[in-house]
Order: sequence, then C-alpha cells, then structure tokens
Amino acid sequence: MIKYKILAINPGSTSTKIALYENEKVLFQTTIRHECEEFAGFENIAEQYSFRKDLIIKELSSNKVDINTINAIVGRGGLIKPVSSGVYEINSALISDLKKGILGEHASNLGGLIAHDIALSVNNAKAYIADPVVVDELQDVARLTGHPEFKRISIFHALNQKAVARKYAKSINKQYEELNLIVAHLGGGITVGAHKLGKVIDVNNAVDGDGPFSPERSGTLPTGQLVSLCFSGKYSHSEIKKILCGKGGLMAYAGTANVAEIIEKAKMGNNEYKLIYESMAYQIGKSIGEMATVLHGNVNAIIITGGIAYSNDIISYITNMTKFISDIVVYPGEDEMFALAMNGLSVLNGEIEVNEYI
Repeated sequence: MIKYKILAINPGSTSTKIALYENEKVLFQTTIRHECEEFAGFENIAEQYSFRKDLIIKELSSNKVDINTINAIVGRGGLIKPVSSGVYEINSALISDLKKGILGEHASNLGGLIAHDIALSVNNAKAYIADPVVVDELQDVARLTGHPEFKRISIFHALNQKAVARKYAKSINKQYEELNLIVAHLGGGITVGAHKLGKVIDVNNAVDGDGPFSPERSGTLPTGQLVSLCFSGKYSHSEIKKILCGKGGLMAYAGTANVAEIIEKAKMGNNEYKLIYESMAYQIGKSIGEMATVLHGNVNAIIITGGIAYSNDIISYITNMTKFISDIVVYPGEDEMFALAMNGLSVLNGEIEVNEYI
C-alpha cells in the first residue's frame, strides 16, 4: 500500500486546527489559539490567511515536519457558491470567491486560501477543499419559502454530516448512496438533514436562524414578533443579527452556552435550567420528526453527532421522542480533521473524482 501524507487545515474564528495524516493514521495534530488582538490590524477575514499560514508553517517546523513530504493539503470549505458534495481542487475562481466572501465572511473561507498558498511551495502537492458548508442538494420543493422575496439557502455542517453518514453505512456494510438517513449535528449551531440515497434533500440553515435553537443561536423565531423587534428602534441591524446567531439560544436564556453546566444546575434543582435544555432537545426531536416526513417515513437510521451528543441527558430526551421512527446511532463529537484528510486520501488513491469549481 502506498503511504500518502495529507495536511488538513480547519480555521475557526479563534483558532486554527491542523493535522497531518499518513493515510488513516494521524501523525501530528494541534490547535493554534488566537487572541482577538492578533486580528486587529486586518480589515477583513480574508486578509488573515498569510498571517495564519505563517503560524502553521512555524508549527509544522517546530514539530520537525518536512512540508515537502506532503502529498495533498485539504482546507475547510467556506462560503462560496452553492456546490454539489465532493472534493474541489482549488483554482483561481475558488480563490477569488473565497477572498470576496460572496456568501459572507467566515473563518472557514481561509481554509482553501491557506491550503493553496502552502501547496505552492510544496513539490507535487495539490490543494483541495471538501464538502464545504454550502453543499446544495436540496430538492426543488424544499427551496420555496412562502414568498418570492425570500430564498431557502443550503448552509449546514455538510462535512461532518456526510462523514458520519458514510461511517454508519460502512459499519453495516452498505453504501451511503443506498440509505435514507436523518443526521442531526448538535454543536454551537444545530442542523438536521434528510439524506436520501446520498443526497441531502432538505436541511435547516442554522446560520440564518432556521431550525432548533442551540447553545448560541435562536433558531426559528415567531416571524411577527421578530419584525416588530427589528422596527422597534431598540436594536441595530448588527445587534439583531447577534440575537439570531451568537447571543441567542442557551446564551440568551441562561447566560452561558455550556450545555454541561446548564444540565448540572438543572440536576441541582434549578427547574428553569431544566426547562431550557429540555426545550432545546424538544426542538431537535421535532426537527428530526419533520425530516422523517421528508423521507416518507422510510428511514434506515437517525444519526446524532456533534459536541452536544456527549450529553446523555440530551440524547435520552431526543431518543424518547424519535425512537418510533428508526434506530438511533450516536457519534459524539465532530472529527472534521479526519474527514478532511480522508477526502484527500480518497483523491490520492483514485477512489473519487475531483470536481472543478466554476
């Protein structure tokens, strides 16, 4: 078996995660933490890529990693144009859209930029992104919102949802494309997708305020009340956006996004905190039920993943609501670094075709 080395890069708002794999074995993994002051001199997120790239090179060098031994570099995909699921080689069109942030500024936009820049200085290595958050496989009937001024946009945890779906399929000796699955990613944002024969035909957009509320997002709100709040003069446009994403959900109700802390206080007799976390779990269960109807009740399994999936209390509540639909499988956490690297390995092994971003 040929041994390949793949560098995975996953930039976040306050960190940059990197991992070096040799085929499926992780050789080196670390998280570079960032203070807000480090980015004070940059006008936008795209300008950070050179600064973060230099930190990555320094980290690799200090751990005696020879970058010229790397065969592929896979960065986290950002807010580019809607694309089909898969791996995309980074080209000039992709670089341009990542720099512009055509669907918005987000730290994930840096993944492709950094990967491409490092690949330029590595012999025979190519740079890719895989299953970016804008993977769009929605069926047509899921796109209409109720008014032509509004469009339903597919933005979700595509990388992790697809990875755990394939992991489950492999565990039962099936192909992902043979199964109907409901995948619920429970993290800082919560997305619940209906996976029909390898395509996510419906999913909520947690960035835009759709679906269950989460540790820091408000989810779907009563529309009339939201409109009234927008025109009340009480909040600015940016403050309203923060209510939807950043300061909503558990943060708004309890002053913390820490699920374990809220559950601990609930078990100590705080009934308000019990209601808060159970309401979040209730909304997740309800969303899973919605996706079951999208799949006409033909569901091979419900998969629950993400950081909150470590909470037995949350899982128990959701299980009690949804176990009548199908078997429930839990994959706690989100191994996005492994998912990025395995997409790169599949390309190097010739197992999947590389898509062209246009």
